[in-house]
Amino acid sequence: MQILQKNINLKARSRGFHLITDEILNAFPEIRNLKTGMMQVFIQHTSASLTVNENADPTVRKDFEMWFNKAVPENDPDYEHDYEESDDMPAHLKASLLGASVLIPISNGKPAFGTWQGIYLCEHRNYGGNRKVIITAWGV
Repeated sequence: MQILQKNINLKARSRGFHLITDEILNAFPEIRNLKTGMMQVFIQHTSASLTVNENADPTVRKDFEMWFNKAVPENDPDYEHDYEESDDMPAHLKASLLGASVLIPISNGKPAFGTWQGIYLCEHRNYGGNRKVIITAWGV
């Protein structure tokens, strides 16, 4: 069994849901050496998250942003953690709802995505900056 790991920095993106599949795979070509295995992508931040979803129609990503903004509004007077900007506490909540990592099977050196699936960086801050990600893959 091989275990591979790489740290990468994702470029800063605006608030929203962004496809990063190609960026992840281009930064980690070593997975091509694995016939069968698993790949975990983990984000080292508490105000951004990762998920796997629709990679074809960009309106899905816009609808994700709309829904999360309705579900977790800014400027809620009940938030105690309010000394950073108004998008900070909602960003932490949104990140917890989606999670900090995704786990994807590897088959024949490629992620075994279903039809129309890709990895989203879910940027929940207005100005989140560069995001650090650790990619770990293991298999044979």
